[in-house]
This record gives sequence, C-alpha cells and structure tokens, in this order.
Amino acid sequence: MPKEKAYKLLAKQEGISNSKAKEMIDRGLVYVGNKKVLIARGEIDTRTVFRVEKVEKPKPIYEDDDLLVVEKPAFVNSDEIERMFKGTRLLHRLDRETSGVLMLVKNEEFRKKAIEEFKNDRVYKEYIAWTEGIIPEEVVIDRPIVTTKKGGKAHSNVSSKGKPAVTEVYPLEVSAKKTKVKVIIHYGRTHQIRTHLRYIEHPIIGDVEYGGRSAKRVMLHAHKVKLLGREFVSPEPKIFKDFQ
Repeated sequence: MPKEKAYKLLAKQEGISNSKAKEMIDRGLVYVGNKKVLIARGEIDTRTVFRVEKVEKPKPIYEDDDLLVVEKPAFVNSDEIERMFKGTRLLHRLDRETSGVLMLVKNEEFRKKAIEEFKNDRVYKEYIAWTEGIIPEEVVIDRPIVTTKKGGKAHSNVSSKGKPAVTEVYPLEVSAKKTKVKVIIHYGRTHQIRTHLRYIEHPIIGDVEYGGRSAKRVMLHAHKVKLLGREFVSPEPKIFKDFQ
C-alpha cells in the first residue's frame, strides 16, 4: 500500500503548508484515532485520516502598569505568548505542554524587583498534576538538580552536583493507580517537578520524556502564583477534572 511522510499527508488533508503541518505534529496536536503522531517525517499509509487538536488562545487574567498575567494554554511555547503581547517580557517560563499562570512584565524596574523575589525563593508557586501510581501521603523531595542542554533542548536529573531544589507533594485524589497532587516548589529549576516526581517513581502522566505514560498532554498545570503581595489563579483545566 502506498505511503507518504506524515507531515506531507497532513498538509494535503488540512490545506496548509508542509512547514505548518510539521509544526503541528511537533507540538503534539496530531492524532490517528487516539494515538498521537510523534514523528513528522515518519512514513504513513496514504489513506490515513488525521485528527487535529485545537489550541486555545491565552487569556489575560490580570493587568496593571507593571505586569500582565495570562492563562497559558497547553501546546503553546512561552516565547510565542511574549510575541503576542507587545511591550511585555517573560518573567518566567512554562514548558510547552504545561498550562496555567504565566507572568509577563512591562518595565525593567519591576522586572528587577520580581527577579529578586524569585532568586530569594519568595514567590509562591503551586501546581496541580496527575501522576503515575498511588501517593498515599505528603512527600517533600529535597534533592539538587542539574540541567544539561543538547541541540537547544533541556533535560534535568537529580545530582549532587546540581543546584538546590525542593518540591512539596500533597495527594488530592487517588483513582485507578494514579494520583492527582498539589505541588509547591521552591527555587524553580528547569523541569523541577517533572524531575523530582520521576525521582520518587511517580512521573507525571503524559510526560513520556520523564517516564510517564502517553496521554493527550503532560498533565501539569500552574494553578497559583503569589508575587509581591499579588495572587494569581488559573482554574484547573476541564481535562484534569474529568481525567480517568
């Protein structure tokens, strides 16, 4: 049976350019049935019909002269959101498939003040995640993390040579060998939650890179942030509430 590269077939089906089709596959938005298409250049049966997930738009949840806070949807890079809102600059980042509270600053004076709060661990950062296995009680993971970058991609591991990182994990709900947890982080290293949850053998569902099973997305959501007397909340996404 005839085959064609997945991104070329998708481009024809959706009436879009090859590069746009490749980008959609790379983002994790393209499925055949319930299976995510992982390799844009992979050969696939020409009769294949793709299903493409829609990406939500970022929603502003707070704005003043110093700060713009948005709800970041999954599958959108933080840098893209910075480009959407002219005159702003990212204060921090969320991974592509992580949703939730994302803060952008509007002036240098406030940025410096906010960076000091981050450096001194005075920013409250609370996440919600669905993890593999049953976590019966609170766990505090106090293990340093080292991050390496290869080909522009970061990957982190627990290592005595790393920087300090503390992650508090509180179980909220247990369902069929998985646990919904509230996670509070200190320091905020690259991929800290993903790394620490893998370390205790409860990786995040959807986080294949760090040992989780495949799912529609990495089941991690930045729920609440407190910075310089302000509090910002992004409600738990529907997929988290209905997750079976």
